[in-house]
Formats: sequence, structure tokens, C-alpha cells
Amino acid sequence: MNIKLTGSMCGAGLSLLCVMAAGAATMLSSGSTSTNLQTGSTTTLLSSGSTSTTTSTTSLSTDTTSTVSSSFSTFDFANGTRLPDKSTLSLGNATVHPGSGTAYVPVTLDRPTPNTVIARVITVNGSGTLRALSGYNYQTVDTVVIFRPGDPLVQTVGVPITSLAEGQQFQLKLREAPWGGLQGQSLATITATSALAPTPKATGTFRQPRTFAATGTLQFELNKETHKRSPDGGWNRWATSLSHGRTQIANGETGLYLDSSLFPGIEGPVYWGAQGLVLHSQKLKSPIWYEGQNWYYGASVLDGRNFIASQIGYGQYEWVARMPNRRGSWPAFWLISTSGWPPEIDIYEGFGYQSFWDFDRHISHTILGGKDGVRSFQRGVTIQAEQAYGLNGFAQDFHRFAVDIQRDYITWFVDGVETYQSVNPFQGHRWYPIMDVAVKTSGAYDDGSGDMIIKSLRIYSAP
Repeated sequence: MNIKLTGSMCGAGLSLLCVMAAGAATMLSSGSTSTNLQTGSTTTLLSSGSTSTTTSTTSLSTDTTSTVSSSFSTFDFANGTRLPDKSTLSLGNATVHPGSGTAYVPVTLDRPTPNTVIARVITVNGSGTLRALSGYNYQTVDTVVIFRPGDPLVQTVGVPITSLAEGQQFQLKLREAPWGGLQGQSLATITATSALAPTPKATGTFRQPRTFAATGTLQFELNKETHKRSPDGGWNRWATSLSHGRTQIANGETGLYLDSSLFPGIEGPVYWGAQGLVLHSQKLKSPIWYEGQNWYYGASVLDGRNFIASQIGYGQYEWVARMPNRRGSWPAFWLISTSGWPPEIDIYEGFGYQSFWDFDRHISHTILGGKDGVRSFQRGVTIQAEQAYGLNGFAQDFHRFAVDIQRDYITWFVDGVETYQSVNPFQGHRWYPIMDVAVKTSGAYDDGSGDMIIKSLRIYSAP
């Protein structure tokens, strides 16, 4: 995600890559209930004659709560400035008996993960005279592997085998470094041999993704009749500026955050339309001179730093919104601590200034830690949500974007489906929300729509 402050800090969005995840993760449908208890089971994997034993952690998960035991309860988060080290994800070599119908390839983490780890893997033909070929000897696998906090440390990817003779081999590889984790062994060889025991399928119990459910008390609901805003906000209204002003030059933003009461004659940056509250970004018909320079683009923001009803410590934020799809737009839902930045929780961010970004398929979730205006860590994921979770069309229709902040974990959801989870390093903080469409371009800024439309915002407070 990005750092949204002036000064020497700059956005990290430039370094984000896309997890082009193929294949669907297991999901709970909205409203379903799943209770999953892991009881310290042990999985033993044999790979090319070697033995690896991994013991799973104990966890309990339902569609309304997230109680996951981990080794992080005694970790010193140093008041939100430190985060446990990332786990390292590796592929392991595997063996399969000639004539078998499936080969199992181990995917392992070297330690319990404090956050969701997502990796894309794909099969590759073998080499040499004993090479195995896709379509003849095995079926291509191009899929996603997801580890959630509390999961066992070993999964296996099953590869359907058509016909493998003694000594034939092919490979499984990581398409890119895993998101949320470090990269270990990125290429595994699968060999047909009767001399070694076949690599078994992992038998650990993995937590199913949660479905979103508001467990707090409804504290605020966006409503046209009661909606208020002003340039700097107030106890009962949104601000149309950020805490540090109306520009974010350090982020490379080229848009000025507008308010029609300050800049008369402009297209309304915030207004109620037929489908909801519109945050409108634009290329200005005439430049605006502000803080010593001309601004050619208009951005839009609603900031809750002074709006008491929008602030919670623990609980849930849930937006229903349709995203813009204009190149150079930078929409986001994010939270800032009422004690100052950082920390920051980014619920959704759309990097429309990046060439790879697809507004209909990509989502991004991040946390940033630190203090006194200095970031000490940043961790999160950018996901091709259609392939990873079966979610798409974020700029075509309305979708739900939510976060659940509990004392142990922070969990992100899109359309009710859990898409990311992180251990919560920010104990005792209160949060205020920001919803905005920034602009980061020097181009025409006239393709598609530059508007975010918010149909609903509900905020639930929990003890």
C-alpha cells in the first residue's frame, strides 16, 4: 500500500506486483457455517528418500469469530512498530510410483505465519530423454496455494498422472515470490520411481476462510438525510481534506483534494447521485493555483479524523461500493490511528496508475506500522481476486469491502469472503476511516470513470 503523508515519505505502491493466481481457493458461501478444530495433528512427508515432519497448530474458526492460537501471543510488537518475521515458502521434490494416478508435491512454510501467504504454482515439462510431457504423461496444474495463520505448515499440490514410466520426471515451480512470505526453493522435481516410497498427500486440517459477519454494535450508518461534511470536518461531519492538507506531493499525486465551498465553479467532488454517495475525480477545466503551484486534476476525499461516530477501537467497517476504472485514479478505503500516522490499515486500494492494475479483478490489503510519522514495516498482498477467490467486476457493479479488527487478528473480506488475515500488532489504538479517489497521472485522464460510488457504509463497535 501507499504512505499518504507529505514530507519525505513516499508511496510503496510502485513496488507492488500482481499475484496472478490461477485456480480457485476453497470458499464458504455467504451465510454458511463452518466449524473447524485442529488438534495438533502431525503430517509426515517423504520426498526423495528424506523425511520431514511438521506439527500443526491448534485453531478454532467459525463464520463469526476468529480465535486462532499461535506463537505470537508473547511477541513484543513494540506498540505497533514491529511484526513477526515472514515465513519462507518452499516447494519440495516428490516421488510417485509408475502407474499411480496422482503425484503429491509438498509446499511448506518454515515457521508459523503471522499473516496469509499466497503463492501461485504451475507444472513444467521435464527435460532430457526421460522428460514427462503435459497432456501425455500428466495434466497441467496451474493453481493457488494459500496458508492462513494457524494452518499446518505443509500442504500438497496434487498433479493428475496419465502415464509415467520408471525414471520419468517433470517439475512444479513458483510463478513468482509468494505474497506475504519469503521465497525458498522455487522449483521441485517430481520423479517416477518404484525404489522409493511415494510422497503422500498432506493430511493436516486447514482452516476454511471465514465469512463476514458483523459482531459489534452498529455505531454508524451512512445516510443521505444525515450526511454532513465541511473542509476540516467536525464531531458530527466528515472532512474534505486530509489531516495534513489537500495535497500529497510525496506520494507523487497530481490531484488536489477539492471542496466546492473553497473552489467554486468546479464539478462537485462529493455529491449524492442516484446510486449513492459519489467521490468524483476529474481533470480540471482550468488549473487551480494552490500552495505555490498549478493543479490540473481534482481528487476527492472524506476523512473521519474529527468525526466521533466513525471511530472505533475494535469492530468492523463495511463498505458497499463500485470502484472507478480510469487509468491514473487511486481509490482507497483506509484507517488511520487517532493518535497519528502510522499505523495504517488499508482495507482496499486500487493502483490505477500502475500498468498491470485491473480494476475489475485486482484487490490489495496492507498494514503499515511505525510511529511519529516514520514507517517501520509494511506488509500485505495484491491479489488477482478472480482467479484466487472467484471474485470480479469491482468497477462494473457494487461489492462489499470489509475489515474485522479484533485483539488477536485483523481479517479482510470482499463480498463476505475472507481474502487476507494478519496478526494485529496495534493494540489499544482507535481508528478513523478515510475514503478517497486520489489522482496520479499527467495524462488526459478521460477514459472510463473516475468516480467511486458508495452505496453503504456501516461501522460496528466491539468491546
